[in-house]
Amino acid sequence: MDATSPLRCCTFRIGPACFAIPTTSVVEVLRGSRLTRVPQAPESVLGLMHLRGRIVPVVDPAARLGIDRPVPAGAAHLVIAVQEDWYALAIDEMLDVAEIPAAEIEPSAGETTVDAIAGVHAAPDRLVHLLDPGRMIHSLVRSRPQTERQGSLGKT
Repeated sequence: MDATSPLRCCTFRIGPACFAIPTTSVVEVLRGSRLTRVPQAPESVLGLMHLRGRIVPVVDPAARLGIDRPVPAGAAHLVIAVQEDWYALAIDEMLDVAEIPAAEIEPSAGETTVDAIAGVHAAPDRLVHLLDPGRMIHSLVRSRPQTERQGSLGKT
């Protein structure tokens, strides 16, 4: 993508804040998904879902993004692809698909503690925080101890 090309993104809300992820990383948006809890999982892992033959971890990015809110009962799940793996982000509301001019994406100054935010766009009605999907997932799962990353049979 060059500086003149718009970036096509899915925009969504978590708490009062608006976020965007490039559509190239989005698999689909689900509502009312059935989750299976994972014993001793990190707080950010809400559970697992079965989606088209895949086991998909469902994660809550709110705390990592500095948002204090309980996960809503009817939370939507934004399924994203990071390399070959799928993850579902618990979001409060899917907003729309928007084209954000690349030249209008500003560095995320003042948000250096949240390395998953790649930039900020000042839309006419709100600020939109552009997330880097890979860094977002990495920041949610990197703190797990090795024993939690191993499968139930102890395989790595």
